[in-house]
Amino acid sequence: MKLRGIHHITAIAGDPQTNLDFYTEFLGLRLVKRTVNFDDPSAYHFYFGDRAGTPGSILTFFPWPGARRGTRGSGQVVATTFVIPPAAVGYWRERFKKWHVSFEMAPSRFNEERLRFIDPDGLLLELVSSENLNDAIQLDGHASVPVEFALRGFHAPTFELQRVNLTIKLLTEIFGFEILAEDGTHQRFSLDPQTPNKQVDVVERPDAPFGHIAAGTVHHIAFRAATDEEQQTWREKLADLGFGVTPIIDRQYFHSIYFREPGGILFEIATDAPGFAIDEPGESLGEMLKLPPQYEEHRAEIERSLPSIVMPPRLASEAAVRR
Repeated sequence: MKLRGIHHITAIAGDPQTNLDFYTEFLGLRLVKRTVNFDDPSAYHFYFGDRAGTPGSILTFFPWPGARRGTRGSGQVVATTFVIPPAAVGYWRERFKKWHVSFEMAPSRFNEERLRFIDPDGLLLELVSSENLNDAIQLDGHASVPVEFALRGFHAPTFELQRVNLTIKLLTEIFGFEILAEDGTHQRFSLDPQTPNKQVDVVERPDAPFGHIAAGTVHHIAFRAATDEEQQTWREKLADLGFGVTPIIDRQYFHSIYFREPGGILFEIATDAPGFAIDEPGESLGEMLKLPPQYEEHRAEIERSLPSIVMPPRLASEAAVRR
């Protein structure tokens, strides 16, 4: 049994409005779910992705106003990468300039062009040019970025570790990844060489300090299990191997287990189902604040405590039409 690829990546942000505007208006992702942090309902949890919130496209954030900046370092996902078609590179170069977002053409790695930049909180992002695109991604013709230039889900995120041997053993001997290529200090591991969001890059930096997780850093990365039964098998296997894996946790839109891999990165294994349309229709994803059942009776109090935000123009206009 292999993992099915990347499910989502979760990071920490500061101001929720700035976060919302950057990922919907600049990067052209859809806000597919607006809910709260299950452990802290005074804070939002935003999910951005393709039109349907397809696993492999979902970048989520816990935005805490005033949150201090974190530092990238060992034991982290240090670069979150999205794939774009080769023909989109020129479009994005001009878009960065038009929006006054600083970027650089990073050195080519694995023969791929990459545009590197940071979001308003300092999260390191890359747009990577590749002929291999994820056919499962559902493009959104109403997004702020034309379909032909849109982000096509995750590429291979970069893990930075002081020692890679035990992490590589976990990836290859347990999860089913295979070494795909090496380029300098980077090694690429793949579940499917034709699908970017089924790949990860690993880099060893023995002298690098451990990162500090706060605003502008990745909190955890989640991999896909197709079913609850698969997830239970993974949980039993990881527990037998001595990993401190959590019980299965219901996250409303998927079920999750968590553990730390040997290098210190928090890993999650999440199920594909039930998905984001469980509590609102697919055409209106992200329009309404959705709460876990245990918080619904406190909705009025929670809504008063959450920071005020202005919804992206598309969501606001479509919601008005439906009302």
